[in-house]
Amino acid sequence: MLLAVVLLTAIAAHAQKKLPPASPIDLNTATAAQLQQVPGIGRSTAASIVKMREKSGRFHRVEDLLAIHGISPARLDKIRPYVYVASSPPPK
Repeated sequence: MLLAVVLLTAIAAHAQKKLPPASPIDLNTATAAQLQQVPGIGRSTAASIVKMREKSGRFHRVEDLLAIHGISPARLDKIRPYVYVASSPPPK
């Protein structure tokens, strides 16, 4: 019985792991839902990223994320492979 509980817990934990995005996402166009796919970015951080973008304008570099409460240099290193900043805004 205990083995079954441990096994089910392990399966559930594995199922809840994030699958990172297949390719890096642009910080200036990503939705909060897309940002939540990135390891190291949860619901609250994704909302903060979108809010900062709406308030302050486009990100100019990935390091701009350090201005968001809760994103430390170590956390940025975890996030960096999955995000980028496009060099110019998309045409309208």
